[in-house]
Amino acid sequence: MLARALLRPYRSAMTAPAFFLSDNAAAPCPEVLAALAAAAPAQAAGYDGDDWSRRLDMLFAALLGRECIVLPVATGTAANALALACLVPAWGAVACHTEAHIQVDECGAPEFFTGGAKLLLCPGDHGKLTPAGIERALASHRGDVHQVQMAALSLTQATECGTVYTPAEVAALVAHARAQGWRTHMDGARFANAVAHLGCAPSELVAGLDALSFGCIKNGGLSAEAIVLFDLALGDQLRWRRKRAGQMPSKGRFNAAQLIAMVEDGVWLRNAAAANAGAARLAAAAAARLLHPVEANELFVQLAPGEPDALRAEGFHFYDWGDAGSNEARFVVSWDTPPAAIDRLAAALARHG
Repeated sequence: MLARALLRPYRSAMTAPAFFLSDNAAAPCPEVLAALAAAAPAQAAGYDGDDWSRRLDMLFAALLGRECIVLPVATGTAANALALACLVPAWGAVACHTEAHIQVDECGAPEFFTGGAKLLLCPGDHGKLTPAGIERALASHRGDVHQVQMAALSLTQATECGTVYTPAEVAALVAHARAQGWRTHMDGARFANAVAHLGCAPSELVAGLDALSFGCIKNGGLSAEAIVLFDLALGDQLRWRRKRAGQMPSKGRFNAAQLIAMVEDGVWLRNAAAANAGAARLAAAAAARLLHPVEANELFVQLAPGEPDALRAEGFHFYDWGDAGSNEARFVVSWDTPPAAIDRLAAALARHG
């Protein structure tokens, strides 16, 4: 498992700070703030009864090319855990990558909200699952009454290593899952970055899925993510689970308004493309020191001994990655990362490298 080191305090007074910690730290984009301001003075029905919330199903159906039910929640963890709870029984299991967010960074929320379902971990190069890799990882799983029953596959798009599944790769994984009788879920916290990288229609990446966690907050949103449910028969279950989890705000129009603002005029793709372009600029500077291909807005770099401290002394904020003392680092570019900060870091990486 990758070890996350806490950020060391910024102490230099000589250089301006430049933040590459996480896209969770990005500001909400102007379009989102404008949508919230527009919704603020409105008198509207609560609990999804407002005009904004009622638009979501049709808006996302048009975006993704499939009929769907869309329910906003406040966090990506809630989106993943509640979606999986609809797909997996308490005695079930979810196959996922060893570095999947649901395994590494969600504090047992999937297990909690499913009532105890187990995550079965499958390795794969550069954060990606393959049908063959899943078969190898689960070869010893018997599936008899003494073991949890395989029920779903969850894949992350873009992956925790900053790589992207192609439509063909997604299709192969969905087909493999269906052949086993499993449901399929996609953690799309950076779905926009994947679509922007591939230049494909979003529909090509969701074909055959049962559920998608559609990310907004990392990409310029403020406090809204979306659970997109393609199996309409599970809609009532999801509504009840969302309410029981405390994820159904009384003034739901504000979450819905954020999602509409991101999707309706292509803001989600423009923001993602800007973040991806910044990461590509840094990737060119890091060159041979990259640990994974850079296909979205994250890059993982093998730094030299002493280089992490030197970069922090220059004002750069980022996470140490990998095992303690490995000098591996993760840099994340947000939609609003200043170009000057990207240029500074690119120059520093080239210079230290």
